[in-house]
Formats: sequence, C-alpha cells, structure tokens
Amino acid sequence: MATYLTTSEISRQNILNNPVALPRIREALDIKPLEFNGQFVLTKQMVADYYEVDVRTIERQLVANEEELFSNGYKVLTGNLLKEFKLQYQTDIDVGQKTKALGIFDFRSFLNIGMLLTSEKAKWLRSMMLDIVIAVINEKTGGGTKYINRRDRNCDICFSGRELPQEADGCYQGLCGWTQDLQVFHHHRHDIQSCVL
Repeated sequence: MATYLTTSEISRQNILNNPVALPRIREALDIKPLEFNGQFVLTKQMVADYYEVDVRTIERQLVANEEELFSNGYKVLTGNLLKEFKLQYQTDIDVGQKTKALGIFDFRSFLNIGMLLTSEKAKWLRSMMLDIVIAVINEKTGGGTKYINRRDRNCDICFSGRELPQEADGCYQGLCGWTQDLQVFHHHRHDIQSCVL
C-alpha cells in the first residue's frame, strides 16, 4: 500500500489533511527542525540528509511536484525573510552570504516529499505513517477495521462519500490494491464512505 502514496496525490492529501494523525507522526519521527516565524522548518539539505538522498533528487521532486509541495507548505525565502533566517541560523546551516533565495519545508511539505521519494528511509516513513493512520482509524472507530463503512457513526475523521466522490473512489482504488486477496471486499465497494489512506 505504501507505493500508492508515491503515485496518488489524493492518498497523500488524505494523510496530510488528517489533524489527528499528523501530531502523532511528528512525535514518532526523529527530526531536528529549525524554528522560524513560529513554525518548524527544514532546509533542502536537511531534508536530503534525512531521506538519505542527494539534494538534486529533492530539487527534481520540487520541479516535478511544484504545485503540490507549495500547497502543502514549501516556501522560498527571499529578501528580508531570507536575511532574517540567515541571521538566526547562520551557524546551523550551510548557506552562503550571497544566496538570494532559500527553499524551506514545513512539516507537511517534509512529509509530502517523503511520500514522493523512493529511498529506503522514505519507504520506512510511508510505512510508519500508514501504521499511525490505521491506528488512528482503529482508535476512532473502536476496533480493528481495515475500512470504514457508512454504518460507522463514531468516526469523526471520515468524509462523506457524497461530498468527495473522487477522494472516495481514489480511496477505494487504494484499498483494492491493499486487499487484493480479499474477494469479499469487492462485493462491499458501495459500503465504503471514505478513508484517510
């Protein structure tokens, strides 16, 4: 199932928009971000180091998925913000004085790029995130469910299938890949309301 996160923007957004799972994912990660303007941020080099990839790999993903990453919190600092950032972290980051722009990732965009990369560390992150999301679903629904159906009234992290038909169908496709061995699942397709995978 973790591979669906590398190919499905809807699946990535479902995790990134989960207000219950994100804090738990942050707690489970061993990252040392910088704090800037009340937000935790990481530079491209820090992200590359964490995911054990080259900075050029991060830059390629930024070009290929620019809109998605910017919408999830990636920013390019220029002007006064860049000057302020460099003054605050000059000894902690390796950025030259002549740098005119610096890309920074907030936590959401950091997770987002991790769902796009294929390094072993990124694979581990996707697996860990899915484990946490499933645990959150199980906790909210009161049991060991693999999917949420319309009879689950206790789940406040679900979306209505009528409100988000594309997301629900995307979720169904993801769950089908995850549960290929369960033929029974296909007979209950219309019971699926939505999920956070």
